[in-house]
Parts: sequence; C-alpha cells; structure tokens
Amino acid sequence: MRTTIYLMIAVFFLVYAAINFYIGLRGWQHLARFIPGLGQATYWILFWLLALSYLIARLGSGILPHAVRYLLTLAGAYWLAAMFYLLQLIFVLDLLRVLNRWLPFVPAAWRENPRFAPAVGVFVLALTLAILVYGTWNARHPRLQRYEIDITKQAGDLEELRAVMVSDIHLGEIIHNSRLSEMVETVNRLQPDIILLPGDIIDEDVGPFIRQDMSATFRKLESKYGIFAVPGNHEYIGGHIEAAVDNLRQAGITVLRDEAVKVADSLYIVGRDEISRAHSGPSPKPKELAEIMAGVDRSLPVILLSHQPRQLDEAAAQGVDLQLSGHTHCGQLFPNGFITRRLYETDWGYLRKGNLQLIVSSGFGTWGPPIRTGNRPEIVEVVLRFSSQQ
Repeated sequence: MRTTIYLMIAVFFLVYAAINFYIGLRGWQHLARFIPGLGQATYWILFWLLALSYLIARLGSGILPHAVRYLLTLAGAYWLAAMFYLLQLIFVLDLLRVLNRWLPFVPAAWRENPRFAPAVGVFVLALTLAILVYGTWNARHPRLQRYEIDITKQAGDLEELRAVMVSDIHLGEIIHNSRLSEMVETVNRLQPDIILLPGDIIDEDVGPFIRQDMSATFRKLESKYGIFAVPGNHEYIGGHIEAAVDNLRQAGITVLRDEAVKVADSLYIVGRDEISRAHSGPSPKPKELAEIMAGVDRSLPVILLSHQPRQLDEAAAQGVDLQLSGHTHCGQLFPNGFITRRLYETDWGYLRKGNLQLIVSSGFGTWGPPIRTGNRPEIVEVVLRFSSQQ
C-alpha cells in the first residue's frame, strides 16, 4: 500500500513538472525572451519559484515565517488557476499551429513579422489575467439562493422552519476571518431558525482557525434552534480531525458524527460523518445510515446533513425527507462543471427522488485557487413548510 502511495505521488509530481515545463517553455518562446535584460537563467529561476511556491509553503511549515508562508501559499494558489487556463490556451494555440501547417489560414506576413510571437504571448497572458481577476471578484461576491420545500409530515407545533445552509467555507490561510465575518453578518440578516453546515468548514489546517480566533466569530451567529454541522473530507485530509471538531464545538456548533438529534421535539437533524474518511487515515469504517437512524422516529421530518451528495437511494430508503450536501463546488473552475455533472446525480441545485428531496450547494468558499469561474458561491436559505400527510 505504501509503495502504491509513493508511486502515485511520484507520478503526480512528474505530470505537474511536465505541465509547468511546457507552459514555461512557451512563455519563454513567445514572451519572456523579448523582455530586455531578462536572461534565460533568471527567467527559469523565477518561473520555478512561482510554480513550486505552494509546495515550498507546505514543506516550509514550522520553518518559514508566517508572512512568507502566507505569500507563498497565495501565490501558489493563484498559480494553480493560472496554470489550469494557460495549459488550455497554449494547447489550443499549438493545435492551431499544427493545423496551419496542413491547411494554412494564418497569413504568412503575420507569421514572419517579428512582433507576432510576443503579440501572441501578450494575448495569452492578458486573457489569463482577465480570467483570474474576474474569478477573484466572483468568488468574493456570494449570492443568496432560496428554496421552498414542502414536507408532508407534521413537525410538532412547527408549521414552518427557516434554515440557512452554508457549505464548503474552507477556512484557512486564504479564506480567513474577514470572510467569515462577512458570512456571519449575511446569515444573521436572514434571521434563521436553524443554521446547517454540511462539511468542509475548516480547510485541512486548523492552525489559522485558532490563531485568528474564528470561534469568537462563529459565536456571533444567531438562530433559534442552534447550529449543526458535519465534517467534510477536508477536515480529515489535514490529519487533525479531533482538533477541528473540538474547535468547532467550542465555537458553539453541534458537530454530528454519525448521530441524530431531535430539535424542538419536532424534527430530526441527522449528521453523517464524512463517507470517504477511511481514505484519509486510520479512521473507523463509515456507519450505514440505518444504524445511524436506529432511534429516529420517521413520522417526524428528517433532515440529513451529508457532505457528499452520494448514496441517495439509501437516504430515500431510510425515510429521509431532505438531504443537504455540498462538496462539488459545482466544478469551481470552468469547464470542470462538465465533469462534476457526470460524477453526481446532481452537482448543484435541487433534486427529488421519491419522498427524498436533495439540495446541493456550490459552497461559500474555495479550495486551492481563491477564484470561481464556473459558477457563483452562495449562501442557501431553505424555507421548510410542514403539513399532515394527504
């Protein structure tokens, strides 16, 4: 098993290095070599420092000053997005170059002009920068997405429940306390009865959460029946799941890990622990939903928090009325949404399967690059209406 993991890591870094070399080579050929005073050696040193900045920040944890590590992390995160789009743009241009050899469509006067190559380089760089600028702005302006859900069950004395759902906040080095404060203010303006957080609240490293006292910010959230959450895969990836859960609980959040709680003697919130946690270390095997819901009275409404929008047939069979999920980011970067749509029954929005209703959020924050180009971030308001079964 360990040999397989090492082999996968080696293959990943070889592919990453090859992609970056391809981008760097085209960057030198089409743009950098035309910059006065910039030698090839200097160019490649600067290029690889940028391309490896995210890795340097991770390996330098505990060694590099925090400010340096933060700048390297931010530069590396933006480079991941830049690399993603540069690869696509350069590949398309190289494909057009090959096609032009067989079916010439670029005028010879253009190709022979010494300004043609740097003009192409400037175009590619400018387009990439425009994408990054738009994606950064878009990621910082979440929309409010609203759903109205009818559940044909009585919920004690409740006829209506106003829930606010925020998934995939990814609090860490990049999504920090100021963004969390903005989220808290928006949620409080909605005056929710209950707040639901279906996973990936903390992005791997719990350190920034503690240093910036994000617990104090979370405690400013206001709701009638409290805040309920489940872990996502990123709380596990960091390798400090217990510390993450402890800090969330200190922030006044009820973290459910394969547990069910009765709220206001009217409905159940069921929290499913991250179903992929076994791949993130020596964690217990995920429980079956039937075991988690063993003591749940299905005559009352049942809301399931499950980070990933999977195992929907199981949820439907167990009498879940509404499942709330995130995880997909709806692809985050265009055109990744075409992939996530094939991986999940739905990667965003509303789906009904029999009596089960599902809402998948595109999430509030971002993973890796702090940009979104394929969709909008969101805070989700869900108005639930209960009535006796017809």
